[in-house]
Amino acid sequence: MTKELNTLLTALYVLVDDHVVPTRAGRGRRPKLTDSELITIAVAQVLQRYDSERRWIRHIHADAEWRAMFPAILAQSGYHKRLKAAQPLLCKAILTLAACCPSWFDDLWITDATAVPCGTSRETVKRSDLAGHASYGYCASHSRWYWGLKLYLVCTGDGMPVMWCLANPKLGEREVLAALLGHNHHLIREGQILLADKGFAGKAFKKQTEALGLQLLRPDRKDETYRNGNLGGIRQRIESVNQTLKGQLDLEAHGGRTPAGVFTRVAQRLLALAASIWHNWTTDLTSKRSLTAYDH
Repeated sequence: MTKELNTLLTALYVLVDDHVVPTRAGRGRRPKLTDSELITIAVAQVLQRYDSERRWIRHIHADAEWRAMFPAILAQSGYHKRLKAAQPLLCKAILTLAACCPSWFDDLWITDATAVPCGTSRETVKRSDLAGHASYGYCASHSRWYWGLKLYLVCTGDGMPVMWCLANPKLGEREVLAALLGHNHHLIREGQILLADKGFAGKAFKKQTEALGLQLLRPDRKDETYRNGNLGGIRQRIESVNQTLKGQLDLEAHGGRTPAGVFTRVAQRLLALAASIWHNWTTDLTSKRSLTAYDH
């Protein structure tokens, strides 16, 4: 474990314990591994790029430094069950980290949808518990068909997740995004700008976003008069976020085989992304304060 990772996990644990996990009340035996430690371990698993929970738990047991940090570590089955039960806490932690960053107050949000493959063989498709939730879809960025789900993500300009959902790839993108925005309408500020792809064109969708207080901004289609251009420079930000999720946080190697399992593993990766961005902001602001104090 590096010193920087140790610092990130320690700060994350403190924030989660203070602002995310509610205080336990009532009777009953307290678990040896707290929910705050569980969430911290889940983030560490993604940052250390352990796709297999079994290999990750075995690594913690075998490493003295990790064992000293988490002495009450569970077996793989217990870790898996606790993590699935902690889905609401994972989602709350993402929002809490987002609200702690200066980018939370930015006027610009960016949205896009990306493929989340869940199986590569016909036998998997026939036997998977995801039947009825996942389906075949086309990934234009890789020019290939896949079987799985689609991740819809709304984030700030620096990539901090604000709202997200998983949906069947056969569903219309505009319908899913409209439902996502409507469900999280309490997070939308009046005059907020939403930058989307040209696939989110349409009068009905524009009216829906305006009713929520959003100003929709998207690249011009070929059959339209010039309005915004292709917006390639700004759109590249969301592409880099998707590439980070897939290339560095192994989104496509989530290993989930049930709806709850896939949701938990995707939430893990989004939380790891949020924690990294939050840590970068915190480190940068601390450095600036130190320099200011030194100058004075």
